Amino acid sequence: MVEITEAQLQGWTATYFWPFVRIAAFFTVAPIFGARFVPARIRIVLAAAVTLLAAPLLPSPPLVALLSADGVVITVQQVLIGVALGFIVQLVFDAVGLGGQLLANSMGLSFAFNVDPMRGASTAAVGQLYLLLITLTFVALNGHLAFLEAVVEGFRSLPVGSSGFGTSAAWTVLGFASQLFAGAVAVALPGMTALLVVNLAFGVMSRAAPSLNLFAVGFPITLVFGLVVIFVGLPVVQQNFHDLVARALEAVRETQAAGPR
Repeated sequence: MVEITEAQLQGWTATYFWPFVRIAAFFTVAPIFGARFVPARIRIVLAAAVTLLAAPLLPSPPLVALLSADGVVITVQQVLIGVALGFIVQLVFDAVGLGGQLLANSMGLSFAFNVDPMRGASTAAVGQLYLLLITLTFVALNGHLAFLEAVVEGFRSLPVGSSGFGTSAAWTVLGFASQLFAGAVAVALPGMTALLVVNLAFGVMSRAAPSLNLFAVGFPITLVFGLVVIFVGLPVVQQNFHDLVARALEAVRETQAAGPR
C-alpha cells in the first residue's frame, strides 16, 4: 500500500501553487491578458495551464507549509514579482497611448474620446488608434509568448523564496518607469514638430492678414495635416514600439536576475 505523508502533499502543492501565483499575478496586470473584457476565469485557466506545463521543469520550492507565516510571505513575494513584471509590459502600451494623446492635443482632437476596451476608461481617439495598432503588432510578433517565456525562465534566476523581490529588482522596475515618458515623446515628437511648424505658419499669416479668421481656416487645415502626419508616421510608431518591447523584455529579465540583493 502506498502511503503519502503530509510533507509530500505540501511539497507537491507548493510545486504548483507558488508558480501559479506569480504567473496569475502577471496575467492580471499584463496587457491583453489583463484587459477588462478578459474574464477572470479565463486568466485563471491560462495561468493554471502554463503552471502545469512549466512547474515540473522549475527548481524545487522551499519545504515550507503554505499556511504558515513563511508561506504567506512567499506568496506575497510571488504576487509582487508577477505584478512588477506585468507592470513593465503595461508601461510599453501606456507610453504609446500617451504619445497618441499628446499628438491629439496638438492637432485639435483632444475632445474626441473613445472607450478603451482594455481598461474601460475614456482615451483620446488617436491614442486609441495607436493602442489598437500596437496590440495587433504585439500579437503578430508573438510578443505575448516572448514575455511569458521570460517569466517562466525567471524562476531559475529568481526562484520561489521568502526573499525573492529585493531592492535591486525594485530599482530596476522604477528605472524602467522612465520609459513611459521617453517612449511617449519618441512617438509624438515627429508629429508635434510638424504641427508646430503649421501653427507657426498660421501665426505669420495672422500678422500679415489680421482680418483673416484663423479659427475658421486654421482648425480644419491643422486637423487634415495632423491626419496626414498620423498616416505617414505609422511605421515610425511601430518601430518605436518594437524598440520599447525589446527594452521591456530586457528589463523583465534584469528584474528577475537582480534577485533579493
